[in-house]
Amino acid sequence: MICALFLAAFPSPQGASEISRPGLAAAARGLEWLASQQLPDGSWAADVGFKLEEGYRVWNPGAGHVGVTALAGMAFLAGGHVPGRGPYADVVERATNWILGQVRDDGYITANETRMYSHAFATLFLAEIHGMDPREEVRPVLQKAVDLIVAGQNAQGGWRYQPHVADSDMSVAACQVMALRAARNIGVQVPMGTVDAAIRYVRDSAVRDSNLDRRGNTVGTFRYQPDPFARSSFALTAAGITILHNSGLYADEDIDKGMEVLEEDHEGFDARFGIRSRGHYYFWYGHYYAVQAFHMAGGARFRDYLKKVETTLLALQFDDGSWPNEVGPGRAYGTATACLILQIPMEYLPIFQR
Repeated sequence: MICALFLAAFPSPQGASEISRPGLAAAARGLEWLASQQLPDGSWAADVGFKLEEGYRVWNPGAGHVGVTALAGMAFLAGGHVPGRGPYADVVERATNWILGQVRDDGYITANETRMYSHAFATLFLAEIHGMDPREEVRPVLQKAVDLIVAGQNAQGGWRYQPHVADSDMSVAACQVMALRAARNIGVQVPMGTVDAAIRYVRDSAVRDSNLDRRGNTVGTFRYQPDPFARSSFALTAAGITILHNSGLYADEDIDKGMEVLEEDHEGFDARFGIRSRGHYYFWYGHYYAVQAFHMAGGARFRDYLKKVETTLLALQFDDGSWPNEVGPGRAYGTATACLILQIPMEYLPIFQR
């Protein structure tokens, strides 16, 4: 019933012509499933853990998850639902209140041992909430959360799983830069030096010369870390391009070559980590960034990408409306990310507006 209400309430949003009717219907069913899984306290339960090579080690199963709750909340925002407006207004309101309740005195947003990935997603969610439906209590929390991200940047210009550590990697850095961009969009103070250092980090991670690369990475990709021995991948390349976009760079040689690699590797990436691995976390975070990179590129390049990823997502969706995530935090994570990917072209979320 809610699925039908959704389609009737938002028949032709900005950019919806780029999404097929089956894609919109799939997203609507995903939101309906997510709403049914929200806990009474406003959170979504997921397995809190960490990446271990291509596996996922769980240390806190089925717990209220800051990152997954933020992603689920953004999935509803991406469909045009905000507190006080839309069929899922109450779902978003409760998610917002739960996340606000997980903010520590130092600004770190964490619960049940979630880490900087989740902090960044929560900061991004609160920034988007404030941008779409300003709330007095959100802004000071946002500034504290942003200050923690700024203070947690390492000497290379990146971030890692915990704040204030010397190490860093591309995927964690991309989350932080997105959060900073969203906060800056609504007037929260973000030092330009932090953005400049993040750009330098990505530049230092780009594979430009195969003779200088020690891992056999493809020219045009971005590495896990600024190290000639570090691996590169579809997901990391998408993350690197997204960092540059969110730092205010939209066209240069690193971005152009990276986009070419994403186009070439898309189908193989989907087959390995989407279809065969049943929604591995590499698949979800890879397309979370790839859809943003292609959306910013626009035109035929974006339409071709969206058609391919939509075909994969429709093939993966379960009958109940959810999506799999057999290696990672679980179905709520896969479903929230799938809904975001499918709904980004509607451009309800400020961070996804061209």
